[in-house]
Formats: sequence, structure tokens, C-alpha cells
Amino acid sequence: MGLFKDYVNQTRKPEGKLGKMMLNGMNSGHAKMADWGLSHLKNIAPEMLVDLGCGGGRNVGELLKKYPAAKGTAIDYSELSVAKASEYNSELISAGRLVVKQGDVSSLELPDSTYDLATAFETIYFWPGLEKCFAEVARILKDGGYFMIVNESDGTDAASLKFEKIIDGMKCYTVGQISEALKAAGFRGIKTDHHNSKPWITVLAKK
Repeated sequence: MGLFKDYVNQTRKPEGKLGKMMLNGMNSGHAKMADWGLSHLKNIAPEMLVDLGCGGGRNVGELLKKYPAAKGTAIDYSELSVAKASEYNSELISAGRLVVKQGDVSSLELPDSTYDLATAFETIYFWPGLEKCFAEVARILKDGGYFMIVNESDGTDAASLKFEKIIDGMKCYTVGQISEALKAAGFRGIKTDHHNSKPWITVLAKK
């Protein structure tokens, strides 16, 4: 259990050799879930987008493919994740379409009212207080901007609740809990979807 616990704890803030192993599996391991989440973005044409908790960088790359006229920012708490996401998206960075930065979602060093779209894939489990962090997301979004959350866990599935017990600082949230925190942070028009055969959830909210 010791090595396994050390490994799965890398989901929070990848570091060292185990962190590199975790990041190498993140992009492919979460791809189907992330693409399911991305399918919910309809009738949106962002000029500026930000992916919070970008991990290995695959999802922000897919967002910029989906929106070829957009520019993006990717943020992660882990220095190792920033390096991996930068390597993965080197062409987008060279083209001036993407900036990858280390940062803390509870205190983002990003300007007010800048982004049309913010995304968070498999990451809010580790955010230090949903209302506070969601308020930071609202601050950097333009009026009318969207915030999309995509989680592998719906907050009730047994597998994720098992991991919650062994991963430090992890909290699995239900759709209801996420929606209430979004409302408290000033979001409106909240739409939710639950995958028809998996515990995956997507929550889309408008500032």
C-alpha cells in the first residue's frame, strides 16, 4: 500500500520520478472523459481561454484545436506539470497561442475580466475551498464567459470515494455541491450532465 499510496498521491501535485510516471499516464488515461466533457461546449467561440490545473497539457491543446482562432493560458500548481504541459504543447507556445504558467487557483496571478472560457478537468478535488477558488475564476472571466468543470467522479461512486481516503487533500464533490458553490461565487445558468454509463460529470456555468 505504501508505494501505491505514494503514487496515487501524485495526482494532487506531481513531483519527482513518481510524478513523471503519473503525468505520462494522465494525458492518455483521461482523454475519453475529457473529450466527452469538451463535447458540451456548443455555440461558444472564445478568443481567450484558460485551463486550470492543466496537468500534462493535453486538454488545453485540444481546446486550441477546437478553437483555432483562440489563444490560451494553462495553469498548474505543480512545476513538473508546467514542464510537461509546455513540452506537450511546444508548437502552440512557439506559435504564440499558448502560455503555460505555474500558479495557485485560490490566488490567480491573472488579470480581471480577460477570458471567455475557463476549464477545469479532474482538478477541483484538490482546490482549497470551492467558493473561494470559483470566485477567482469568476474574477478572471469576462461577463458572459463560461466555466466548465469535468470530473471523473460524481461524488458518490465507490472507486473515487476509496481514493478520497488515501489521497491527501482530495474531496469528491456531487453535482449539487459544485452547483451551490458556483452560485455562491456569482455564476448563473448552471447546466449539468451525468454520463449515461459512468460516474463522469460535466458542469457548465456562465458568469
